[in-house]
Amino acid sequence: MAINKFRGLGVALITPFTETGDIDYDALIRLLEFQITHGADFICLLGTTAETPTLTQEEKAKIRQIVVSRVSGRVPLLMGCGGNCTSAVIRELQTTDLTGIDGILSVCPMYNKPSQEGLYQHFRAIAQASPVPVVLYNVPGRTGVNMTAETTLRLANDCTNVVAIKEASGNITQMDDIIKNKPAHFDVISGDDGITFPLITLGAVGVISVIGNALPAEFSRMVRLALRGEYDPALKIHHKFTELFKLLFVDGNPAGVKAMLHSMGVIENQLRLPLVPTTLNTMEKISQIVHDLGIKY
Repeated sequence: MAINKFRGLGVALITPFTETGDIDYDALIRLLEFQITHGADFICLLGTTAETPTLTQEEKAKIRQIVVSRVSGRVPLLMGCGGNCTSAVIRELQTTDLTGIDGILSVCPMYNKPSQEGLYQHFRAIAQASPVPVVLYNVPGRTGVNMTAETTLRLANDCTNVVAIKEASGNITQMDDIIKNKPAHFDVISGDDGITFPLITLGAVGVISVIGNALPAEFSRMVRLALRGEYDPALKIHHKFTELFKLLFVDGNPAGVKAMLHSMGVIENQLRLPLVPTTLNTMEKISQIVHDLGIKY
């Protein structure tokens, strides 16, 4: 039976771009090193926050090679591998070099809105084809379909290499149902920075974080305190960033965290269409919070 290595602070790695729209691989390497040396417990590459739908196959392969090479086993690596065509996801698993990759993060199919039975059959087929452990990803705000607690638990019980779910449904009751009834080998990981603290108090084991790109030391400290049951100091850190949690998503992800990293002097404030940078108003508010909190890179 597979073991979940993805606990604590996982950082959903962004893809930095130059002013001309090319990938800034130097900035990517600097950012990666910053996160690993400042508290990240694992890295999630080529996920939603990486603007993966806008990357070419060649770019994704190069990012994977760079991340695997630079991390060199220091922390576990979770790679996005999902879609709304089951056979295409399976072909990707069969043709991609997964050397150095510790697991895949597979999102619920978007746009075609499968039934719960369709979701079960989709992920069961992926689990059977995957040579590495599978973390499910439920984010109905992006996919248009919610995977219920019953379907998640069915997969957790039937598929020995389905080790966790990144839950971003926003439904605390649903998440609590999964935590309460899950098998021992299966974990719940927060998919939203803003509910990481309360979800850990219910039994979640960590987060796949956006804000961790910019604040790995601070956010990992909150996560570790909460996991140790030291709730009072963890809650103080959580409250410290409440306004920032909202600002990072008001104009979409990863526009907010890229604006924050730009205000810290880490990257250019560039995204690929159809995504665009935050509004000037949001940028100014983020920059002010960065200044007020004394956040430095």
